[in-house]
Order: sequence, then C-alpha cells, then structure tokens
Amino acid sequence: MEKILIIDFGSQYTQLIARRIRELNVYCEIHPFHKNPKPDIFTKGIILSGSPFSVNARRAPVCNTNKLRKKIPLLGVCYGAQLLAKQNGGNVATSAKREYGRAELKIKEKICPLFKDIHEDTQVWMSHGDSILKLPENSKCIAETPSVKNAAFQYNNELTFGIQFHPEVTHTIEGKTLLKNFVLDICKCSQDWTPKQFITSTIESIKQTVTNEKVVLGLSGGVDSTVAAVLLDKAIGKNLQCIFVDNGLLRKNEFESVCNTYREMNLNVLGIKAEKRFLSALKGISEPEQKRKIIGKTFIEVFEKNAKKIKNVKWLAQGTIYPDVIESVSVYGPSATIKSHHNVGGLPERMNLQLLEPLNRLFKDEVRRVGVALNIKDKILQRHPFPGPGLAVRILGEVTNERIRILQESDDIFISGLNERNLYNEVWQAGAVFLPVRSVGVMGDERTYENVICLRAVNSEDGMTADWCKLPYDFLGEISNKIINQVKGINRVVYDISSKPPATIEWE
Repeated sequence: MEKILIIDFGSQYTQLIARRIRELNVYCEIHPFHKNPKPDIFTKGIILSGSPFSVNARRAPVCNTNKLRKKIPLLGVCYGAQLLAKQNGGNVATSAKREYGRAELKIKEKICPLFKDIHEDTQVWMSHGDSILKLPENSKCIAETPSVKNAAFQYNNELTFGIQFHPEVTHTIEGKTLLKNFVLDICKCSQDWTPKQFITSTIESIKQTVTNEKVVLGLSGGVDSTVAAVLLDKAIGKNLQCIFVDNGLLRKNEFESVCNTYREMNLNVLGIKAEKRFLSALKGISEPEQKRKIIGKTFIEVFEKNAKKIKNVKWLAQGTIYPDVIESVSVYGPSATIKSHHNVGGLPERMNLQLLEPLNRLFKDEVRRVGVALNIKDKILQRHPFPGPGLAVRILGEVTNERIRILQESDDIFISGLNERNLYNEVWQAGAVFLPVRSVGVMGDERTYENVICLRAVNSEDGMTADWCKLPYDFLGEISNKIINQVKGINRVVYDISSKPPATIEWE
C-alpha cells in the first residue's frame, strides 16, 4: 500500500501529523530517526517531524536529508526544516526570543503548490527556539512572519519544502489544507486507506497467515479487543477462542453484561471468574506500579492455565493499536511501564505461541471507524476507555473488598447519571476514584468520619492530552447527593478539575 513516511525526531506533535494524514484516507507510518528509516517503493513522500532539541545541540537527532531529497517529495516541519537548512549550507541560530504561539504568515510565493487554496495572510502556530537566519543553497523563501524572515522555503526545481510552523495543530487555521496539498497534490496519494479496504485486506491476511490452527484472544470488554475479535471471527470463525477474565476489578455487573453482549455477537467466549485469586495477590499492596505488575502477572497465570486447555492453539491475538507500537520503538526508547498490565508481554514465548495483532496499524479513532464498518453496536464502540488494571488504579492505597464495593457503587451512579442525562457521549472518559482520606461529616444528627469519592471526567482525542469536562453544576450536585445517600461509607464527593498535562487522566 502506498504511504507517507514520517521520520520522528521526538516531537510531541508527531502522532498528530500522522492522524491528520490518516484523516485524508492516506496511510502513513512513523519511524524514529535512529532506526535509519528508508523509503521503499510504496513511499510517496516523507515528512521530517519537529523535535524538542536544537539542531545545534551536541547530541541533536539527525538523519542524512541529502539521501532523501530529490527522489520523492519531502516536507520538513520546524526542526525538520532547520535540519534541511543546516545540512545544506543554511545558518540556524538561537532566536533572540523563543517563538511560541500564534503568528501571522504572509505567503510570498503564491503559486507554490504547498500553499494552494490558502489565504495570502493566514494564522499559524510557532513552537521553536531556533530560526533559519540564512537559507540553504539553491532554495528560496516562500513565506514569512513579522518575526521570522524564513518561515517557509523550497529548494529550486525540487518538491522539497521546509516550514518553521506546525500545520498539524488546530491553531494553524489552514494547516489541514497545507497537509492535504502536500499529501494529495504534491505526493499524488490516492486516498485508499479506508475502513472497508482495511477490513478486506486484514481478513485476507489473517486467512493466509492462520490455516486450521486455533487462535486465543484475551478480551477486555473494550473497543480494541472487541474489534480485533470480530475481525478474527470473520476470518477464521470457530477457530477463534476468546477468554474474558473477571479479575474482580471491573465495573459493577460488567462481567455478566460483557459476556452476554459477546454471546449475542456469536463470539466463542470463555468467561473465567478469578476475582479471589487477584484480590489475594493484591492483599496489603499499596504502591501503584507494584499493583499493576501483580495484576499483569496474575492475569498471565490465569490466562495461560485456561489457554492450555484448548487443543491446537498456535496463535495469541492481542488488540495492540498503533500508539502502542510507536511507544515501543520511540525516539526515547521503550517505556518501562506503559501497557505493562494491558497486553500480555512475555506470554507468547512462554506458551510457544506466535503473535497476531490485526489492529497494530490503527489509531484509536480508526479502530472505532472499522468497528462501525463491521456493524458493532454503539454501546461497545462508544465505551469510555478503562484502565487495564481496572479499579485497582482508581483505589488509592490497598485494594480491599469493601473499597471495591464502595467504588463500584459510586462509579455506577456516576456513569448511569451521565447516560440518563445524555452526557455520556459528550465525555471521552469518566469514572470515580476512591481516596484513602477520611473527612468529618454530619448525617442526620450524627457526626460521621467516612471516605471521599472523587469524580473524574475528561475530553481528549487520544489520551495523550486531556481537558477536564465542564459538566453542569446541577448534574454534579445530583450525583454527589446520590452517592452520599446511597453508598455506605462515603460522606464527601469532590470533582477533579485537573488537565493532562500536568496531571494524568488516572490517579495512579
């Protein structure tokens, strides 16, 4: 399949560039600079990302841009543009003042294909500490701002461009048009990356990869594993065996509800009740990462024990999505903790299984679009993300049966209330958090000294950044009253108004 290659130098916006290109129904891949990425016969264009580094830093991330130029269209964004300039005789130096925020771009070369259908004066978003003071050899300035003389340039007689602003962020008003010009008009991509095409090619690939062998898949009840299950079911039918483990840390009545939903979908699902084993392993443990590791280890033990009962299993399927893949080979190296609980690392080797990850090229929003094309019900596709360790990371401190009961009841009141007021789909993720804090209260004529519940609701595109939701005051008041009146052990409810960053979505 034809694609755009994005070379990543560590920018916080790299995934956003990819998402904008995918929105054009064009496939793209992100490769870190240190993996020496090279275009293949399917590569229609290359984008060099931004970076938190200076091109003049001693250990600045670099690749040889001269090996990439002239062969196919090339676009350098911010750091990528500065790298293009420096490696070809340009002068990049520290700006007198860091350029960060909105700026007015004035286009000098109106016939430049990169600026097709873009206004002569347009708002862009700057985020850099260096500026290109002297253009590289054989190039010309094509746009400027009041404070940046060489805001964009093009090599003479080449489809090679450099821009010192970020077209991928919403603050660059016509940024999507610029990327569309580069990807569709300059790179000549054909927009064949669609859910229908993905489903057809993926099912065919699974059929060719898996013959008459069994595939085992761990279901979580979430969007990713469910879409993976439906794809596999369409490809291999009853040779797919799904396993759904109840770790005792799910939402109220979630195990029964999810199992019934999967059976309605005619998926071959084995439900395992293992809450006692998980809670026993977690007894006395308060440290968050230790809780995660215990849950991951226990899940592997339970999953392995039950998977070994299935004959002729050769494959382990997982709902891994593209951000997980990017993280594992990122500029900064694999994270030691990300997804430590989520995908069953180490299990394929332990059980001598081959790994099958049908969604590992998709972003979260693309997974949902594929789910729609597969006719999966909205009640699954629109489910809020839920942490792999479940309520264990929403109970601060030790996990006990009593704390689980309190949190499940409180969370159920909150989520049910969002649904009843038609607010659920207006929120990206919501849930309740149990705080190991006791506060004084008055209920009736008696003094109480009981626990605190925190409500959390955020909006986000992909979880990398998030803003707290401005839920109606009357709604929050209603939910607070219900929780305090109906959940024994709670006498105070608070609402989290922290955004990510600096906070995280989950408390642990």
